[in-house]
Amino acid sequence: MKILLLTPDLPYPSESGVAIRNMGIIRGLAAGGRRLSLVSFAEKAADAASNPLFDLCEEVHVVRAPSHGKLKRIVKLLGSGQADVAFRLASAEYRRVLSGLLQANAYDLIQFAGIELACYLPLITSAKKSAKVVYDAQNAEAELQRVVARVDRGETRRLPTALYSTIQSARLQQFERSICRAVDAVIAVSEQDRGFLLKHGGAPVRVMSNGIHVAEYKPVADAARAPCQLVFSGKMDYRPNVDAVEWFHSAVYPLVREGNPQARLLIVGRNPHRRLQHLADDEYVRVTGWVESVLPFLHEAAIYIAPLRMGSGTRLKILQAMAAGCAVVSTSIGAAGLNEETRGALLIADGAQDFADAVCALLADEARRREMGALAQRQVKKHYDWSALIPRLLQVYAELGLG
Repeated sequence: MKILLLTPDLPYPSESGVAIRNMGIIRGLAAGGRRLSLVSFAEKAADAASNPLFDLCEEVHVVRAPSHGKLKRIVKLLGSGQADVAFRLASAEYRRVLSGLLQANAYDLIQFAGIELACYLPLITSAKKSAKVVYDAQNAEAELQRVVARVDRGETRRLPTALYSTIQSARLQQFERSICRAVDAVIAVSEQDRGFLLKHGGAPVRVMSNGIHVAEYKPVADAARAPCQLVFSGKMDYRPNVDAVEWFHSAVYPLVREGNPQARLLIVGRNPHRRLQHLADDEYVRVTGWVESVLPFLHEAAIYIAPLRMGSGTRLKILQAMAAGCAVVSTSIGAAGLNEETRGALLIADGAQDFADAVCALLADEARRREMGALAQRQVKKHYDWSALIPRLLQVYAELGLG
């Protein structure tokens, strides 16, 4: 099978959830003998000698990511009537590369990852020949923006962003509908997202959760954990992550420290948002910025926290923490994409006091933390390792008549 994959950022190095997912897909498909071509955005050219993508794919085309300034995006948003994501990754160079590949090749399948690449869907559908087209939806985007708007409306200082998300949600509803009706199949990352995407009445929607290579996260046997270390990780300019940290630090963390004055909060991830700058004044908080690997921080954590109040899909950050043997405390929204058996390996709490109580209970019980970590490892291996997920993706292809 000859497959053309379109991704919004280079899958390796895997520095985002989207990249981790796409790298897992590429590795799984290549291992099964599929012939892969990749077109991706990146900030700089990839080194063919050191990047494994060039061994996994027959062709790798890297295009410099477009620069659309914030002001330009706002003007276009207000003047076009389109959702911001409909033009955020619009690039003449990407279009040129994609057009050349579609003209020169007969692909069996064309798969694009994320709604931001749907701006190229008209070109794909007009030039795809007999290829089937699959939309790998990273989120149910319209629903995600609706939830973001609801949360932001709760704080006066966030009313401008709440207005932005309200406008976006309505426009995304239309954009998402047009995508789902133009492709041959849609892949959702959770059953909840599948339900939202099915409302568009388009192509069949199948579920393939986010996944990881679980063995890569296993800690060294008998490795010691810092007894009071709370860890959160993620891309720290992503609005759901910024909101999660702000809420935890202002509403939950003071309650935790009342009974656990030695508790430390570690926030791991690139591009910390300016809204988090004030955390540098808190001697009990550390914001790392970019790190080469999140693994050492997960292996040292007493508890991994996922205080998310907005978002959709399956949270890769939680899967990584579980595979690393962490005891995890999450909100319902944070754990929403997980199946029931896996959710049973977490503590789930939503209000500030309930979340703080859950954290404090685990800080006081090392044996329970170890038991939760071991159970988490078993569940994520069973349900979210790529060895379990790639067969689901191949089943989607089989339903399209592709072997």
